[in-house]
Amino acid sequence: MGSVAVAVASMLFAGGCRSLAVPAAARALRVSRAVLSYRQNKQAPSWCCRSSHNSYTALADESECSTTDAGNLTATSSSDSFPNYDRLLPCPSHKTPPRIEHLVVTEGGPVLEHICKALDLPPLYVSDLIQFGAVYYALVCPQPPPNATEEQIRIFKEVTEPSVLRKRASIKGKTVREAQKTFRVIHVDQFVEPGTYLRVHVHPKRFPRCYEIDWKSRIIAVAESYVVLDKPAGTSVGGTTDNIEESCATFATRALGMTTPLITTHQIDNCTEGCVVLARTKEYCSVFHGKIREKKVKKLYLALAASPLPTGIISHYMRPINMAPRLISEEFIKGWHLCRLEVIECRKVPWPTTAVQDKYCIEDCGWPSQDYAYECKINLLTGRTHQIRAQFAACRAPLIGDSMYMPAAIADISNPGLNPFGKYKKDFSSESEKETAVMNWISQHGKEPSVAIGLQACQISWDDDEHFYQAGSPWWRS
Repeated sequence: MGSVAVAVASMLFAGGCRSLAVPAAARALRVSRAVLSYRQNKQAPSWCCRSSHNSYTALADESECSTTDAGNLTATSSSDSFPNYDRLLPCPSHKTPPRIEHLVVTEGGPVLEHICKALDLPPLYVSDLIQFGAVYYALVCPQPPPNATEEQIRIFKEVTEPSVLRKRASIKGKTVREAQKTFRVIHVDQFVEPGTYLRVHVHPKRFPRCYEIDWKSRIIAVAESYVVLDKPAGTSVGGTTDNIEESCATFATRALGMTTPLITTHQIDNCTEGCVVLARTKEYCSVFHGKIREKKVKKLYLALAASPLPTGIISHYMRPINMAPRLISEEFIKGWHLCRLEVIECRKVPWPTTAVQDKYCIEDCGWPSQDYAYECKINLLTGRTHQIRAQFAACRAPLIGDSMYMPAAIADISNPGLNPFGKYKKDFSSESEKETAVMNWISQHGKEPSVAIGLQACQISWDDDEHFYQAGSPWWRS
């Protein structure tokens, strides 16, 4: 192999995207198609190679990042244990396990046609997937993981052979790493050339709550450069990896009759309600991001906690791993992110009635005393993901309905020392013992709430209150 080929090969096997699969099974067509499916679970992905008679695999387990719903599916299952596919709308209320397919194109043509043939899906369903943003492509397929089989590695080498890549004009001037970057497919007739990698989220995560909301009534303000929305709980601000259709930005755009889509400027959790700023232009989106970086944006929250908290500033340190649950420590740990919030006031209120909890799908997470709750007003000083939820739970005052963090708080109360980063943490004799304790602590947490928790972004302001907006009453006051 020449020096150029060696360089290309070394680039191919350096880095790569861990979360993407590599083609691993040939489809029995005149021109074979390499198709890979993988099975994802809560521990780690495993790789599954299928014969030409069954080129896909059900993803039977749910995880925080990929828990998904089916589209408009009939009750009858196919012989491959998949339901019959029709359309993604109307949105179903039930969930089905994730299904993510990984394909490599060996015969050029329209992307819709290739997916329909490779996965035996109806054209209208695939068209819906593309509209939802659930189909991605890359010019070159990603590197296989360390646990890939010999067959998977063989196919990867075959489609990424340097002599093959040199013949592709579409990747001329790009490094292989650049050519492996994925982009959304946005047109059903987009041409895909041989060697193109496709990732298809066949069961995108769904948000049925979007269709229950009077979106126009949730608009707080419409300005020249932005819109302020009182986001309902159980919805996504800007969408997910596999669903940009069922989002606050999309539905608010339609409610206002705008022709240009609104743009997300910041995020709050799906289970949180309250103030969200959506930009009307890319320019203002950039401006607002700058205000956030310069700490010119002030956010106040209302939290409904199961126990009281003292007023004042609460500080923790959050593990720098982008995965739920978010682990936090009371003591400084090098590399962990500082989390600070100020409890401005905390008042005793009645625990929400069963009727109110049922109306907003609040989950009963087993808190032992449900006579009174505590409404806290919070000034969020740092904006970490799940920060309020994780910090309140660490203080043994989890938020009502928080099915992820309340079970861990209950476990910590009943078994002090269980939390390896808590006030009563134990001393460990070895790193392996500590790692076991960390994994056990993670297992005490539950799943992400399905709709709402006791948390509202009640107020947002910027430029020294020149722009000041408040949300309506939180669900627990209804």
